[in-house]
Amino acid sequence: MGKGIAFAGTIVHDRIYGINEYPSLGSLTRITEVENSVGGLVPNCAVDMKKLRKSVPVYALGRVGDDASGDFCLGTMEKFGVDTSMVSRHKDALTGFTNVMSIFGGQRTFFTYSGANDEFSYDDIPWDTLSVDFLHLGYFLLLEKVDTGEGLRILKEAKARGIKTSIDLVSESAEKYQAVLPCLPYVDNIIVNELEAGALTGITPTEDNLRSLAEKLLSLGVRERVIIHSPTLGVLAGSSGITSLPSYKLPEGFIKGTAGAGDAFCTGALLAIYEGREDLEILEFATLAATSSLRKSGATESVEDIDLLREKFSLLERR
Repeated sequence: MGKGIAFAGTIVHDRIYGINEYPSLGSLTRITEVENSVGGLVPNCAVDMKKLRKSVPVYALGRVGDDASGDFCLGTMEKFGVDTSMVSRHKDALTGFTNVMSIFGGQRTFFTYSGANDEFSYDDIPWDTLSVDFLHLGYFLLLEKVDTGEGLRILKEAKARGIKTSIDLVSESAEKYQAVLPCLPYVDNIIVNELEAGALTGITPTEDNLRSLAEKLLSLGVRERVIIHSPTLGVLAGSSGITSLPSYKLPEGFIKGTAGAGDAFCTGALLAIYEGREDLEILEFATLAATSSLRKSGATESVEDIDLLREKFSLLERR
């Protein structure tokens, strides 16, 4: 067993409000259901990793406020065995949160407050006590200091200390992606969706172009693997060439929510990489984790042990 994986970056308290309809401006609608959940890259990926493979040591790195939302986020991660001792707490900032207005059986609208996340930086990582094999950093384009130089600084330091690095992004306006490009030579594995890959490379993000997108990102400096996921296909480009794996054909009613599916895909891929598996298995683990997350509306609720998922989904056909 290795030294483990650290997930660094966004920590958010999600408050999900069930409504029957979205009101017009100035009007009122009644909230009929309230649900609390953790969100952001750190809780989503850290909890998913412990669920997929309980034996992997998992560490959280980030910033929260000294408030009830911070207690909730840390407590939720700790419940699944995530080490939160390196998360810093701050009396002068609120824990980041997202208020989600969710129409039953329909669309969601998100109102987010970054809070303590905006100040996350190189200095929030206790480098001299951090002993891990992998550091996964994100979300780029959602962390103010990370996007303005601190992300590059963190990745350089991790590489200097012999830690494998990976990053994750959020979908944003195309011009913002230019800030990520200088980081790529210090990234061992980048795991993104097709829209994010398209914005980084300037290539139209169609399924036919996924191979070109992956090859272009490798040429921009990514050190080991580029992994791209779309709704229908996963593609991996690395030293062994290009590998692809279609997503599953899912029965009607299988999908209860898509929140967290990208994080689950990312975590499944990282688990396989951590375990030294071949490219096809990396994509298999990723699609198993993402598919499992679709079974409930929350981001992490329906993710399970990876070997159990292999058994459960063994009869599903791929596209």
